[in-house]
Amino acid sequence: MLRNGLEPWHLLILAVVVVVLFGSKKLPDTARALGKSMRILRSEAKAMKDEEAR
Repeated sequence: MLRNGLEPWHLLILAVVVVVLFGSKKLPDTARALGKSMRILRSEAKAMKDEEAR
């Protein structure tokens, strides 16, 4: 059952839950904020890695 991790129907259920929780109008703003946060996290992690290399 869980050998392959997430199966397509798991992702479908997750998508439905997200739409129900956030609503379709707030979804683009939420995705944009998540993307911005991921970029910040990646840049900070890269800065820490570069700092360790020195």
